[in-house]
Amino acid sequence: MIEMNQYEVINNTIDYYKNLQAIKRANNGQENKVLDYEIKTTRVKLESFGINLHNLEFDS
Repeated sequence: MIEMNQYEVINNTIDYYKNLQAIKRANNGQENKVLDYEIKTTRVKLESFGINLHNLEFDS
């Protein structure tokens, strides 16, 4: 079994969050409640690690 350290978990979660944001942007404003929920829960996980998400958001 491969174990990840905290750094790897955070890095993978940031990558996942980044991918979710890209998917949301590609949806061109289409509502997707499942995607929104995934983004919300991933934000909570990252914030629990003390990650500032301000710089991870797409610019409008």
